[in-house]
Amino acid sequence: MSTTTLIRTARSAGIATLAAVIVSSQVAALAQTSAPSRAVQAPARPKPAPAAAPSLAVQPATQGLASTKASGGDDVVARVGDANITADDLRAYVTALGAREQAALAKDPALLSQAVRLLLANRLVLQQLLTKKWDQQPNVVAQLDRMREGALVELYLQSVSTPPATFPSDDDLQKVYDANRSAFLIPRQFELAQIFIAAPKDADKATEDKAKKKIEDVQRKLRAPGAEFDAIAKTEGDPSGAGNLGWLAETQIRPEIQAQVVGLVKGAVSEPIRLDDGWHILKLIDTKAAHTRTLPEVRDQLVQQMRTERATVLRRAYLAELLKQYPPVLNELALSNLLDNSRK
Repeated sequence: MSTTTLIRTARSAGIATLAAVIVSSQVAALAQTSAPSRAVQAPARPKPAPAAAPSLAVQPATQGLASTKASGGDDVVARVGDANITADDLRAYVTALGAREQAALAKDPALLSQAVRLLLANRLVLQQLLTKKWDQQPNVVAQLDRMREGALVELYLQSVSTPPATFPSDDDLQKVYDANRSAFLIPRQFELAQIFIAAPKDADKATEDKAKKKIEDVQRKLRAPGAEFDAIAKTEGDPSGAGNLGWLAETQIRPEIQAQVVGLVKGAVSEPIRLDDGWHILKLIDTKAAHTRTLPEVRDQLVQQMRTERATVLRRAYLAELLKQYPPVLNELALSNLLDNSRK
């Protein structure tokens, strides 16, 4: 790979979990605002795409539905087969989402269209299974009963473990923020561009000599009056690693790159740097000084995280008290026999 080698291998966070969640979500939000270079982020697990809807659901949701109303008078925003998706359906769907998903919808309205298509696909499947009376099969009925029981228990536990609306107080927030202030530090950042010449370290001598000659030619062009780094990167460098790399935190950059970048002035170009995948010539476009995010900047996420942690504590306390009042009694012999029989 051409540019991913610029990035230091991800390390496990040694800061408080509370602050780590907040800082990581800030970085994730920033990463989603623009198309990142392959070099500016560590490999991430691909996010599963929404399930594709059948062809009946793929047409724009507003076609032929502008004046359609459901039987209850609510606007119909999409339809597949005999099933409608109304504005109320969508409002209920969005309300059930987590805060992060709702924020993503607010930033990118196109995601709502994807959600509608997924809902339409689900409705179409539901029509099919009801028509076939699939839901009335004994094994399906038993599974649904177990799922309903689990859902009821979860909803009830949520209701008894929800923190008061007044939690956390301003004093609580300030104390948690002060205790984790160092974790809200945003390290110094560098905006970099690069010219990349591919030459793996295990390449033969001919390939290495060719790469060195190319590097010398690129350096000569960079020293010419009026030389434009971006233009040379596009015409002379490997296309997979050319161009602006975006903003990189100092802690993300590999030591051999960091050593050269830190010593550059704005607009300066580094000497060629040899890495495992080839040669890199970097230009420092700009620098951002390290700073600590203020409490107002992290307040909403901090409140959400504190409420989540308090809900977990309340849930555990409720269950512990319930089990204390009604101690469970287990027939260990019967359990052992059950396991033995299942192995036969």
